[in-house]
Amino acid sequence: MSTIERVLLCGTAWMLVGTGAIAAAPSSARNPAKVTAVSTSQAAAQSNPEILLIEVYKELGANRLRSALAKADALVAAYPNFHLGHLIRGDLLLMHTRPVTTMGAVAGPQDKLRNLRAEAMVRLQSLRHRPDPALVPRAVLQLRDDQKHVLVVDAKRSRLYVYQNQKGELKLVTDYYVSQGKFGINKLKSGDQRTPLGVYYITSSLPGARLPDFYGPGALPINYPNEWDRLHGRSGSGIWLHGTPRDSYSRPPLSSDGCVVLTNPDLRKLIGIVDVLTPVVISDSVEFVNKTKWHYDRNLASSLIEGWRRDLESMNTDKLLANYSDRFKFARGDNLAKWIARHRSAYTGVRSMSILLRDTTLFLYPGRDDLLVGTFTEDRIVGKRKSTLRKRQYWTREGAQWKIISEVIL
Repeated sequence: MSTIERVLLCGTAWMLVGTGAIAAAPSSARNPAKVTAVSTSQAAAQSNPEILLIEVYKELGANRLRSALAKADALVAAYPNFHLGHLIRGDLLLMHTRPVTTMGAVAGPQDKLRNLRAEAMVRLQSLRHRPDPALVPRAVLQLRDDQKHVLVVDAKRSRLYVYQNQKGELKLVTDYYVSQGKFGINKLKSGDQRTPLGVYYITSSLPGARLPDFYGPGALPINYPNEWDRLHGRSGSGIWLHGTPRDSYSRPPLSSDGCVVLTNPDLRKLIGIVDVLTPVVISDSVEFVNKTKWHYDRNLASSLIEGWRRDLESMNTDKLLANYSDRFKFARGDNLAKWIARHRSAYTGVRSMSILLRDTTLFLYPGRDDLLVGTFTEDRIVGKRKSTLRKRQYWTREGAQWKIISEVIL
């Protein structure tokens, strides 16, 4: 098989091998004196089929067809419902009889072949562009102490990144291939087969025993539509993170009705580490930044919330009003004038008020530099009365100033 044929077959995958962008297998797997290619392949497949998929392409790129086929055999033996693995194995078998100049040269429905090629490309590209551990997703600024993880979905890469909250700092734990809506992201209405774009939270965990086989071993519903979605007239429901039917290991990148779909092994791992109220940030393309930029954005967001707290505590309505946009809308439909009138009425005659904010979360809205969302618990003492509320505020940038454009009591 010529170099040109290998390039045409492997595409991005072959280039990844050629540039050394793909991480090598463990040293024991690279030493033929310690372990055979097939046994190495089987061990890798048991832990992660993507590892073996990469190994297949590495062998093919080095023109070791027999070894590539052995690893492909191990892959489909370990994961018989991994359709992409069967496709690649079929190509390798064809290479023994004739030149193969495209991925998926076997006979079959063209739409299914296109889907499998797309899955191969995004899987391998995502491994080439893995996040630098020194960088963090810009959108996630602050988590509550009891939020141990945050899930960050990158639609462009068809990838879900799991970050751990380590005393306020973010550490990448793992990442998974995912499928999304047939027509991409930015869901607007029910039935548009798009995945929503925004900041959401897991609301429950549904066991697979209560669900049809279509959803795999379980599901993690999220709170779409959230307050920002409803404010902008977005509709729909039933957006979940879920698995696949038993007869399919994975789905094409664009294939769901709007849900985020993982493989069943990956979903089981995810269910084991997340909790209700774990944040799920869904972006078109995740922006990763260094810690200096991240701390700057977080400090800015914190200062906005703290400034609002001080102005509320001062009971100076004019100062408080300066925090709100003229386009402000309260969740109940009040405009700014109605909201301020109610605020003045509620605190007529009050001499002092103490406000404490805690359990704060802060996010930059995905894909936007001009929208922040902050959620916090507000402990308020007015005279002898004490009250506790959970609030969420959406801040927008208007020129050089940041203003609250929406506020909701949770």
